[in-house]
Amino acid sequence: MANPKHHKVIVRECQSVDRLSMLSSHLLRRADIALIGLAVMGQNLILNMNDHGYVVCAFNRTVEKVDRFLENEAKGTKIIGAKSMKEMVATLKKPRRVMMLVKAGPAVDDFIEMLLPLLEAGDIIIDGGNSEYKDSNRRSKYLESKGLLFVGSGVSGGEDGARYGPSLMPGGSEKAWVHIKPIFQSIAAKVGKEPCCDWVGEDGAGHFVKMVHNGIEYGDMQLSAPLIFVDNYLGQITALVIIFGLGLGSGWFPFTELPWNLPVAPGICVGPPPNFDAPVHQLLICEAYHLMKSALGMSPDEMSKVFEEWNKGELDSFLIEITKDILAFKDSDGTPLVEKIRDSAGQKGTGKWTAISALEYGMPVTLIGESVFARCLSSLQSERVSASKELKGPSKTKYSGDKKEFIEHIRQALYASKIVSYAQGFMLMREAAKEFGWKLNFGGIALMWRGGCIIRSAFLGNIKEAFMKNPNLQNLLLDDFFKAAIHKCQDSWRTVVAAAVTLGIPTPAFSTALAFYDGYRSARLPANLIQAQRDYFGAHTYELLNEEGKFVHTNWTGHGGSVSSSTYQA
Repeated sequence: MANPKHHKVIVRECQSVDRLSMLSSHLLRRADIALIGLAVMGQNLILNMNDHGYVVCAFNRTVEKVDRFLENEAKGTKIIGAKSMKEMVATLKKPRRVMMLVKAGPAVDDFIEMLLPLLEAGDIIIDGGNSEYKDSNRRSKYLESKGLLFVGSGVSGGEDGARYGPSLMPGGSEKAWVHIKPIFQSIAAKVGKEPCCDWVGEDGAGHFVKMVHNGIEYGDMQLSAPLIFVDNYLGQITALVIIFGLGLGSGWFPFTELPWNLPVAPGICVGPPPNFDAPVHQLLICEAYHLMKSALGMSPDEMSKVFEEWNKGELDSFLIEITKDILAFKDSDGTPLVEKIRDSAGQKGTGKWTAISALEYGMPVTLIGESVFARCLSSLQSERVSASKELKGPSKTKYSGDKKEFIEHIRQALYASKIVSYAQGFMLMREAAKEFGWKLNFGGIALMWRGGCIIRSAFLGNIKEAFMKNPNLQNLLLDDFFKAAIHKCQDSWRTVVAAAVTLGIPTPAFSTALAFYDGYRSARLPANLIQAQRDYFGAHTYELLNEEGKFVHTNWTGHGGSVSSSTYQA
């Protein structure tokens, strides 16, 4: 009589042989690309690729997720699954293309190490997560030493973008581009017939550009208003969350599952799931909202109509459009939902990275910095509530002039500040390109942002044209189109900032944007006094206007020595 244990071993071996046989006949070298990470973003990218005719092998460290995905969302498609990384690699055509959508940080390095013994020279590893660009720089060089090609790609647009067309910003080994270009450009968002995806540059350039994208988004939202669009969908309250936090983003979520601890504007607070795109333009929009609400006493319905009109002109953008919807939305009791949302924001992502990078490279990216600090201030909610009872402001808090005229002033201030926001973002990218030797196509980057991402707007077409006319453009503010736009808007811009200061309404984004513009157009700034002070107390020396390159020290008190140097710089 056969040993039952022996019988079980034989059955398992037969099952294993059958599975390998199936792989050999049906799956081996069949998949165009593999994707690791089956959270919603990963699933939606896979479904997007499938829709465009590509065979995708899905893998997740928790293999049960693979089965659930194949039995549900991927049922009836050409998508295949793998139970192990070895099995996954065996399904791939050469050169093998493996994309990861996993949590940024050590998890990415862990998967790379697991893939190394399974891949061959010329195979491609793609990190589509929200990784820091310095990590992508390191990984690119490391994998190059192993004979593999690395791509670090920014992916913008949240769940919906991943499913139907994201903005993709790939960078890394340019040799990989020819092998991933057809897939990436087919699944990317389109504006006309142009895909919102092109090669960005070497090493971590893709993730750097995505980081700047997120930083710009921060400022835009600060300049405008709350960004939660609520809908009664299939009988369940859901919310489209466009968070103004770092490393977050957009998507539809059950309203009851939202963590109500992240603010999007004064009096507004929501929270998104991790690993989403985040938002400078948010800050700008919030300030426009705050001025209309506090200075003009406008209702959410009135403000919604204003944003609707603005979206028909030069401010046409995704953020303006959804702000209109949010302000018009009513809670179940018929009152504006936006008025019931808390105003305390958290931070945990790329906005902070962008501000830190600006400091590292000595670039005055002031709008993004203010956007980050505005969140910090909003998080001090209990302190602010206490301070509001103790600290007095101006006696006049309402605007007494023409309401319609002031709304137009706000619109122009918002437009001018947006121009500065983009100008600063492209300044930072240009400096990083110099630092790392990246050949960034700035016009192409503007095109990538025109669709599939939170900061998409008609505005980006003008940026593309500016860099097409002059690829070496030093600053967007010097382009004829933007120079004329700022000139047209600046009187209104100054009126708004002055009124906000007079009425005690905080507008850090509008104010810092204007201060940057005035500083950038100044032939001389008071830094000469700073240099004299530094030399006085620390003998740091200073450079004379008519003797460039020569640094001297002055005995300011008569008690010290007198030295000069042509080499020392503090």
